[in-house]
Amino acid sequence: MAAVLEQDRHLELTVDELKHLFSPRAETGETMVLNMGPQHPSTHGVLRLILELDGEIVVNAIPDVGYLHTGIEKNMEAKTFTKALVMTDRLDYLNTVGNNFVYCLAIEKLMDVKVPPRAQALRVILAELQRIASHLVWLGTHAADIASQSMLFYCFRERERIMDIFEMVSGQRMMTSYIRPGGVWRDVPAGFEDAVREFVNLLPAKVPDYEALLTKNPIWLDRTVGIGKIDAQTALAWGLTGPSLRGSGVNYDVRKAMPYSGYEQYEFEVPLGTHGDIYDRYLCRMMEFRQSVRIVEQALSKLPKGPVITDDRKVAPPPRSELGTSMEAVIHHFKLWTEGFSAPPGEVYVATESPRGELGVLLAGNGGPKPHRVHFRTPSFVNLSALPILSKDHFVADLVAVIGSIDIVLGDVDR
Repeated sequence: MAAVLEQDRHLELTVDELKHLFSPRAETGETMVLNMGPQHPSTHGVLRLILELDGEIVVNAIPDVGYLHTGIEKNMEAKTFTKALVMTDRLDYLNTVGNNFVYCLAIEKLMDVKVPPRAQALRVILAELQRIASHLVWLGTHAADIASQSMLFYCFRERERIMDIFEMVSGQRMMTSYIRPGGVWRDVPAGFEDAVREFVNLLPAKVPDYEALLTKNPIWLDRTVGIGKIDAQTALAWGLTGPSLRGSGVNYDVRKAMPYSGYEQYEFEVPLGTHGDIYDRYLCRMMEFRQSVRIVEQALSKLPKGPVITDDRKVAPPPRSELGTSMEAVIHHFKLWTEGFSAPPGEVYVATESPRGELGVLLAGNGGPKPHRVHFRTPSFVNLSALPILSKDHFVADLVAVIGSIDIVLGDVDR
């Protein structure tokens, strides 16, 4: 045990200080303490787990995070509000649109900026497409972790269509930075609506194919049913959100509990599980595919005409048409992009529903053009903290499935 714990020197913790995390049997050698990761294909990133094992049974699992820490939050405080936006894409790199979204909502709340209806609808459409794309990556990699390699190729086939839509509107497949304070970067191109409709007509026929491969597959059932269980009360106590919480039967979705960007206009259901195991978390996400398609279809059908960014010159540049006729517009445009806009003193918290759960941002202004404080409440970090509960008394092989079922992204954990 000492040899393994000695590797925690980077945390400035001594072996004696870490001993209390493990059972007394670890000191006597009845159980074994060893490392899993941080370079391990099934941890989906540089996650180190310190495992205490009784044979192949997990007695304890301690997540050791921080290997991917980039200091994004502190770096954002050194940039103007607009320039800091591009760093949000790099947090949860499977929810880049959602990261832009929550950060811009916080700026708009802090500065009391109203977003035009068309921009709100476009934000919802793209956020739901991002949710589908993230769930496709989760399903493909989770299935590959357990036994089904072919599922990975099917899921990425559909995800490519969403990436093409993102590239169409922003010029980038992943790090779009498309959502901006006060609206979106620019209006969508002419082929956008057709491309989205083609995708939402395609996906409902593909989800049953995924389910035919997995839902009643005896190997899948053996690896997921009754594994990684957590009851509703314990899940709430540990702060779980998203499918990891709803799989335990708790009806909490930020889009319903605290609607934003017009989500109250859309009809959709919140899928719930009953047993809180890996299988229920899988079923919840499979049902979320269909609910996201419902939301996108409704938003497309009522997509209003009009501007896509606010006319509030506190945060928005003047229209391009004015730059050739107005020196004041040129000066304002130049100062906005070089010096940035100033936010009033104050502090706000805004939460959205990311594919992994509640994604919140605490944003504070001090009257200047740079954030005084930026802090993200990321669902991957909180959900990962419950890993000792989820994995206890299961086999080491089940640990791979448990990690996959909570759908962590290490950039979302470490920041």
